[in-house]
Amino acid sequence: MAEQAAGERQVAIQRIYVKDISFESPKAPEVFAEEWKPDINLQLNTRSAKRDDGTYEVVLTVTIDTKNDNGSVFLCEVQQAGVFAINGFSDEEVKQVAGSFCPNQLFPYARAAIADLVSRGGFPNLALQPINFDALLAQHQQEMQKAQTEAAQTEERH
Repeated sequence: MAEQAAGERQVAIQRIYVKDISFESPKAPEVFAEEWKPDINLQLNTRSAKRDDGTYEVVLTVTIDTKNDNGSVFLCEVQQAGVFAINGFSDEEVKQVAGSFCPNQLFPYARAAIADLVSRGGFPNLALQPINFDALLAQHQQEMQKAQTEAAQTEERH
């Protein structure tokens, strides 16, 4: 039975948790008297690391920087993390799973934490739209490949 399981491809969530969380509203309470015309900047980042026991920690960082005409309104950042058992995949496939599947599992938790923090900060509800991590990973890989190609071409010229 163990031999059969060793060859199977499997991804299992072992734990999901908040690694770091912060909310800042440097101009409160004066900001509440201003007209609400926010400029919202969303930044996403993922990173993964193999652990000694063969599992992977994947951390999705979601940063919301909100400004209006008079500067910063609030800054909210959540590092939502998980420990995933990823077995039976090649190294390249593990990168795909850790860069797409795992963030897809973590994002709803990060989205809920951000909505709660923004609401507790006294601001209108912030409902982040779903994110296609498959497309983001593909775009990132294309950008990396383009940068490598350009670096190789530059090196050939010298």
